[in-house]
Amino acid sequence: MTLSRSSAVQWLLVAVVIGGLLYLLSPILAPFVAAAILTYICNPMVQRLRAWKVPRTGAVVLVMLGLLLALVLLLLIMLPLLQKEISLLMVRVPEWLESARVRGLPLLQQWFGIQLEWDTQALKDMLAKHWQSAGGVAAKVLPWLGDSGGMLIGLMVNLLLIPVVMFYLLRDWDSLLGKVNQLVPRHWHSKVLEIAGEVDSVLAEFLRGQISVMLLMSLFYVLALWLVGLEFALPIGIVAGLLVFVPYLGMILGVLLATLAAAMQFSAVGDMVWVWAVFGAGQLLEGMLVTPWLVGERIGLHPLAVIFALLAFGQLFGFFGLLLALPLAAILLVVLRHSRARYLSSSMYKRT
Repeated sequence: MTLSRSSAVQWLLVAVVIGGLLYLLSPILAPFVAAAILTYICNPMVQRLRAWKVPRTGAVVLVMLGLLLALVLLLLIMLPLLQKEISLLMVRVPEWLESARVRGLPLLQQWFGIQLEWDTQALKDMLAKHWQSAGGVAAKVLPWLGDSGGMLIGLMVNLLLIPVVMFYLLRDWDSLLGKVNQLVPRHWHSKVLEIAGEVDSVLAEFLRGQISVMLLMSLFYVLALWLVGLEFALPIGIVAGLLVFVPYLGMILGVLLATLAAAMQFSAVGDMVWVWAVFGAGQLLEGMLVTPWLVGERIGLHPLAVIFALLAFGQLFGFFGLLLALPLAAILLVVLRHSRARYLSSSMYKRT
């Protein structure tokens, strides 16, 4: 499989044109890319249902309903937790105000000579007044929402597009792959199929490894938060662990929920420090040990290569670089492996 100079120039021009189109269309590509990733993940489930004689469209509907059910279950875990924490917050705020008045004001006067008058009841009345006049706050917020309306509408359209695009991709996945297969030049066909098969195997191992990471980190967060005495250790730990596949989202959301829960439950700041330490340790454990071990070994990357890939792709492409670092590194590894084999068999290498 060799390329003449003219063919190489032609393919280079094609690559430049495709790259330029992708760059120009990048603002609208996000829902299509997200749908394509979800389609790739869910297609094996559709194929399994097809093996049980379920029609393709019916299998797609069942898989998407399963995803919707999983999302609803996650919300059912989250919403009661948030509701209870907000209710506790409304009870504890007056207690914090009174504690700050009794303990904090004397210290300010003793250490800095600052004397403040603090009427806790007046602060409570002020909070109640502003709570009851939420309509006025909403009236001030609405103009800002109007100014940002285009962005919000665009975000909603993108979110709604994902399931629509995913449905059609899942339904027509086999035929789409067949059409792409027909476009591959015949003299490259066998090699392209070989590389594509290896990439598919590597990505499957990546997904299995990522699921293992999610389960292990969920177990870690649940046990660690339970050991520090947090009442909501189970739901917070599960949410934080399951979201580790999205860079920083699991940790940030877990820290916010755990901090709010700890503020409701503990009176000492030292107890909250232990909660924060759990998430700090979890972030180090996941990034430096668990992911390199469970994902890196499955896809054939050395642990140091995993860490380097995360840092490099994150530096180059930001958030999405972190999200796609390991699968892209795995694909690059397959391509480099074949390039190395071709180089070692070339006359350039063998020439003495």
